[in-house]
Amino acid sequence: MREVLAQAAFQLFLERGFERTTVDDIVARAGVGRRSFFRYFPSKEDAVFPDHERCLAEMTEFLTAADDDGDPVGAVSDAARIVLRMYAANPEFSVQRYRLTREVPGLRTYELSVVRRYEQTLAGHLRSRFGEDGDGALRAEVIAASVVAAHNNGLRLWLRSGGEGDPEVAVDQALALVREVWGRPTASTAPAAPGASAVPAAPGVPLAVSGGGDGDGEVVVMVARKGTPMWRVVQQIEAAVGEN
Repeated sequence: MREVLAQAAFQLFLERGFERTTVDDIVARAGVGRRSFFRYFPSKEDAVFPDHERCLAEMTEFLTAADDDGDPVGAVSDAARIVLRMYAANPEFSVQRYRLTREVPGLRTYELSVVRRYEQTLAGHLRSRFGEDGDGALRAEVIAASVVAAHNNGLRLWLRSGGEGDPEVAVDQALALVREVWGRPTASTAPAAPGASAVPAAPGVPLAVSGGGDGDGEVVVMVARKGTPMWRVVQQIEAAVGEN
């Protein structure tokens, strides 16, 4: 019944426009009563996005079962692909919904609230891995926002094309960039000198070390990934020097 109501609603939205379609119109097209509609959908907006509640539940279940002690960023990136598969399962509907959402400001606002719920789900999982202390909560929020932004960038490219081709190509490329920036560093780092103290690394800067020098003072050694912005390197050097 939920699917029948959603199909009836969307057909009417396309034929008459979202604003001119009433709940009475939808139930008449579906051949049911008003009570049936509100049993499944709190509002007309919910009928445009009938699959997101199920997708959110699937994402939550996936993250709960994830064994990601070594790669939590990879886990939330994989969770985001659940949303992509939901869109890709019905390209025609997904493209039509995308176009309708662009035309109706109220639907765009509703969609943003749904996106925020996905983001909060990812952030909650990352907080459980990073902790709430220090910068753990901040990292969780920033990484979750990055994953959602990367996913949506690739997804919208596919939707704008009319659903042509494989949507995973652009999404995978975008998510790979997120993992490169925020994932666990893979570059090898040199051991610290005796008496050295590690300075927390920023994204894109795996290690900054201040160590004892010979004689007059200490030496700061910076190891950065290739392509790290110069301002980030300078920022970390200044932080290390300032602590000594």
